[in-house]
Amino acid sequence: MAGAMTRRKTAMAASADQKPQSSDSAETTKTPDGDARVASRDVAEETTSDIFLFWPNLIGYSRIVLAVASLWYMPLHPRSCCLLYSISCLLDALDGYAARLFSQSTRFGAVLDMVTDRCSTASLITFLASAFPRWAIVFQILISLDLASHYMHMYATLAMGGSDTSHKSVDKSRSRILNLYYTNKNVLFIFCFLNEAFFLGLYLLSFSSPLLSPGLLQQVPDSAAAAIHQGAQVNSSLLRQIFTNPYSAGALELARANKMDSFFPWVVTIVSFPVMAMKQVINVVQLVKASKWLAEGDVQARKEQGLPRKSRSA
Repeated sequence: MAGAMTRRKTAMAASADQKPQSSDSAETTKTPDGDARVASRDVAEETTSDIFLFWPNLIGYSRIVLAVASLWYMPLHPRSCCLLYSISCLLDALDGYAARLFSQSTRFGAVLDMVTDRCSTASLITFLASAFPRWAIVFQILISLDLASHYMHMYATLAMGGSDTSHKSVDKSRSRILNLYYTNKNVLFIFCFLNEAFFLGLYLLSFSSPLLSPGLLQQVPDSAAAAIHQGAQVNSSLLRQIFTNPYSAGALELARANKMDSFFPWVVTIVSFPVMAMKQVINVVQLVKASKWLAEGDVQARKEQGLPRKSRSA
């Protein structure tokens, strides 16, 4: 009898020892993209510096460098600008793949990615507003809609869905079109890629199409022609030879004297236009849905505060 009780106490003690161990060994967490994962508590500690050096974030920094470089070439060197800008946009797909591959999805990376996208697109559209002054108000509206839509959507997601909710986690009950846009990676890539392709095509047309830029038909002034023939001083620096100065003496002639064929820019612009237009519709839907979601939260918060109070009848 005493032996049986001893064995029972031993088994209960072993069970008690094992139970906390199993609960402490792993816990279910959610990544910023909304994926449920089991993370072990017995992991190495990470610091803020470690987060900044994650592979997806390093790719994000390279996107910023390429985007700034494209802005440097944007006024007078369309080929270099287009190449650098396109690489920066294509890396947008690579950082998401790296985040999933190395389990390095972070809030900082998600915000860095969105801010880089918004700033790059806004910078390109700003140039288009100066290249096509008559359509400046249209480009200004597109910039405002893009920024307002994404800011409202991000803020509504954090305020209403919680700090652990990704802006890409959109339930079908809230919006089917946003659910398809954010949850289907192929749809998201096609829309983002062709949206940027439209503005890049329009950018190239500002340097190649006399139909859109009648100034291309003007002759080069004699003073400018003399500077072009004289050329710039040769710089022996290897860096200068690789990254030529877009403001050199010959850059204006190369960029503005109709040296670029407009056929392919027209094809890119026309083909991508329907997707760009649909992207603006999605921005409007996103803005409206986010506004309604925030308003629903306001109604609930006011109800908890006892507002609005009923007016007392005289």
